[in-house]
Amino acid sequence: MKRLLFLFFLAFLLVQTSFAQQTTPPFLQNPNQRWVDSVFNSLTADERIAQLIMVAAHGYPNNPSRVIIDTTFTNPRVVAKYIRDYKVGGVIFFQGGPVQQAQLTNYYQSISKVPLLVAMDSEWGLAMRLDSSVRFPYQMTMGAIQGNDELIYKMGKLLAAQKRRLGVHINFAPSVDVNNNANNPVINFRSFGENPQKVYEKSYAYMKGMQDGGILSSLKHFPGHGDTGVDSHYDLPVIPHNRARLDSVELYPFRKLIEQGADGIMMAHLAIPVLDTAKNVPSTLSKPIVTGLLRDQLKFNGLIYSDAMNMKGLTKYFPNGLGDAKGLEAGMDVLEFSPNVPAAIAEIKKAVAEGRISQAEIDARVKKVLAAKAWVGLDKFAPIKTQNLIEDINDKQSELINRQLTENALTVLKNNDNILPIKDLDKVSIASISLTDAPAITTVTKDGVIALGTRNETAFTGELTTFQKTLSLYTNIDHYVIHPKTPDSLQGSIRAALKSYDIVLVGAHLNNIRPGTNYGITPTTAAWVKELAANGNSVITVFGNAYALNKLQDIGKAKGLIMAYQLTPFTEELSAQLIFGAIPAKGKLPVSVNPQFPYGAGIETPALGRLKYTIPEEVGLDSKWLSFKIDSIANNAIALKAAPSMVVQLAKDGKVFYRKSYGSLIPNEGATNLSTSGIGGLYDFASVTKIAASTLALAKLHSEGKFNLDGTMKDYLPFLKKSNKANLVWRQVLTHQAGLKAFINFWRDCRKPNGQWKPRTFRWGKEAHGAYTVQITDSLWLHKKYHHKLFASLKNSALNEKKEYVYSDLSFMLYPQVVKNLTSVEFEDYLKSNVYRKIGANSLTFNPLRFNKLSQIAPTERDTFFRQTLVHGRVHDEAAAMLNGVSGHAGLFGNANDLMKVTQLFLQKGSYGGELFISEKTMNEFTRYQFPESRRGIGFDKPSRVYNGNAPKSASPQSYGHTGFTGIMIWNDPAYNLNYVFLSNRVYPTRDNNKLSSLNVRTAIMQVVYDGLGIK
Repeated sequence: MKRLLFLFFLAFLLVQTSFAQQTTPPFLQNPNQRWVDSVFNSLTADERIAQLIMVAAHGYPNNPSRVIIDTTFTNPRVVAKYIRDYKVGGVIFFQGGPVQQAQLTNYYQSISKVPLLVAMDSEWGLAMRLDSSVRFPYQMTMGAIQGNDELIYKMGKLLAAQKRRLGVHINFAPSVDVNNNANNPVINFRSFGENPQKVYEKSYAYMKGMQDGGILSSLKHFPGHGDTGVDSHYDLPVIPHNRARLDSVELYPFRKLIEQGADGIMMAHLAIPVLDTAKNVPSTLSKPIVTGLLRDQLKFNGLIYSDAMNMKGLTKYFPNGLGDAKGLEAGMDVLEFSPNVPAAIAEIKKAVAEGRISQAEIDARVKKVLAAKAWVGLDKFAPIKTQNLIEDINDKQSELINRQLTENALTVLKNNDNILPIKDLDKVSIASISLTDAPAITTVTKDGVIALGTRNETAFTGELTTFQKTLSLYTNIDHYVIHPKTPDSLQGSIRAALKSYDIVLVGAHLNNIRPGTNYGITPTTAAWVKELAANGNSVITVFGNAYALNKLQDIGKAKGLIMAYQLTPFTEELSAQLIFGAIPAKGKLPVSVNPQFPYGAGIETPALGRLKYTIPEEVGLDSKWLSFKIDSIANNAIALKAAPSMVVQLAKDGKVFYRKSYGSLIPNEGATNLSTSGIGGLYDFASVTKIAASTLALAKLHSEGKFNLDGTMKDYLPFLKKSNKANLVWRQVLTHQAGLKAFINFWRDCRKPNGQWKPRTFRWGKEAHGAYTVQITDSLWLHKKYHHKLFASLKNSALNEKKEYVYSDLSFMLYPQVVKNLTSVEFEDYLKSNVYRKIGANSLTFNPLRFNKLSQIAPTERDTFFRQTLVHGRVHDEAAAMLNGVSGHAGLFGNANDLMKVTQLFLQKGSYGGELFISEKTMNEFTRYQFPESRRGIGFDKPSRVYNGNAPKSASPQSYGHTGFTGIMIWNDPAYNLNYVFLSNRVYPTRDNNKLSSLNVRTAIMQVVYDGLGIK
């Protein structure tokens, strides 16, 4: 029996110990008691009172346009006086810049007898108060996230690190108010939503992240500010609910978080009759609420903070320090933003003298505050180092978390006919229209513009929104922008133009998120949303508060509807990526908007395997290091004139993490340096045409059973039946070891010994003349039938004596005929209709001047021996030029992004955008080594079996790619899911420039990625 009682008692102790560990705030678990006692014993009675006071500070006392709070008591001179003369315990910063705040903090700390607790309201990051700092999503945005609360935890921990770097010890966050009042003027988007359990779960993740990062948190606003239509900054709100309702809704998150070790709670200025019947006494000053409910009933033993003591909800009835004294009497520990320190101390001393609060109670609270100071490291205080401060608090991991939080929050509310994600890019015409409340930053027309028809020009315009620029990464889109000052006549023409599109992608850019401003909805935006929603072809993305849906009439009629929750570069980028299926939709509404859009509404949509655009950190690389390494290689190459311009694009796991251009696209002609906004320049792919055109077409035909690698050349090219090439096997031909000559200088065969052109070959002239209709340059024309002679020459060419590896262009000149013979479709038409348009690779084209301005195309060579001019906008390769610019070995132009769509299709075993173009079996066959003595796949190059520099040193044997004579390289590595596109025009001004190869630029850049990933 005794043993049984002992075991029962032991179990009881274990449970109690566990409970105590669970509920005791971290700062009270192992305090530096020696330091606490030493500091406490050094304080006078008045100084102990002052330790419970936190004054407000900010960094713009002399700039009225930046002031958002009353400066009477926040001027640095006044704050310094409070610290030096009255020994206040802390400061809370409201606005400024990081360096300025750090300097002020160092100064304030240097004149303080006891190190100061420094606090900030940073619910959505330091940017809530400071410029040049990180803005995280609003809590309501994060409320839409389903699961993945570990992201919120990481955000809290990152924010803690930023605060510690800035010398801040307390974040007055998270807001655990359950917002169930759409018209709440003060909480609203600051809440995780209306579900108490979800509010608790997400608040816990946020709180725990900060605690684990060494920062004090403060849950707010107790007992719950979520169901009020009055802003306590201006008046005293009344919460009329009964106790059962408060327990189940408002108090629920607080209770659960206290059980999980909450370290701080901020009181709200609320009147709650069911908890305290005293008239006009805010909960901040209510002993039944602060002590009776929070301390005694809920067993909270952490720090209790007031909300700002200058708010009208309190000072309206308790001015001039009365509120401060009443607050301590009620049971609070820290008086935040006490506006008049001398008056507050006087009133508190009076309360002690009159016995309304004892000195022992004051002392106990001071020791608790000192324990908190010790926990955040103030027992070993060191000044803040301002060097690299802004860079340090703007870390890339925070951007990554920002992106991940946003991606998981985006919510699809309408998806009629599964319009999202958009498929069949080749079958739909698409326009976008951004509805903003301000003109574009740049204007290009006299009437203040704003209709932009920018097909194929999106990379070269500065007027588009981030949303529109990102949409343009996926396919051809015509863009328009509307703002309140757009002339009615222009609006009318845009309205008429939009009727011709199959899909209209609408961005409602709401630049205010508060209900008092109608959520930033202008009459112009409201009218356009109503009209476009009714058209039956619109997908509307609302970049604003979820409650704004109820203010946008008929928005529910839209074919597709996406709620992005706020307007940031991340919501704009990722909403566009969701629309095209680069990312899935997973979010759910965290609040009830109306019967059509209730709590929990949200339609999941899949990812389709299109390229996603992100930052290096998402794939495990360091942005700063990566940029430094690649910039060093590329800028050195530009400086050494290895090429006038370059574009580097890199992806891993289908995520484009690096896109950058270097140099000048049009050298010596007044062009400015390229940047990411000009990254859409078109380049001559040269021999990469063999992969992005010929091999692509043959692989597709092989996958369909129409092309046999072990068949012979005569099988698909009957004109070769009586030639020495009739029985050459395609497998050997495509691996460059069938005996074909490397190339034939066809153009040289057209010249007489005296340098003049032979009859029926070329003719100089400004215009086509007679049969001379194949344009080579602006003034050189080829006879329209000369291609027959060219192919005859190819047919009759000798074979090498030995069948060994000799890289040859000749067979690739014939693949357009193979494709036409097998499909009855011209080569370019086949590629565009069967692949390029379907995957949105619309810049890929032969003869690009048909569709693009010369200023968008990189020039190649100043040809002094054949064409006698600068080759610009036309194919560099002479044989391809003589084939009217269309050949299987050269002639394809395009930008890096569209080329990467093709290479990503290869990397994804033949699929892209939810469509299978080539079977996995075919892709495996084409990309493997074909023969022991060769490094070639079918069409593709592969790493040399003995390293010779043709591929990055760390490239796996599974990798494959190709290079182009003009300075191009593509390389895929399935072992690490890497995709690399490098474009340049190294042949400008002359092909004799081999520095790109001698400097090893192309492979060195990709090797940086392997190094960054730790791949040897």
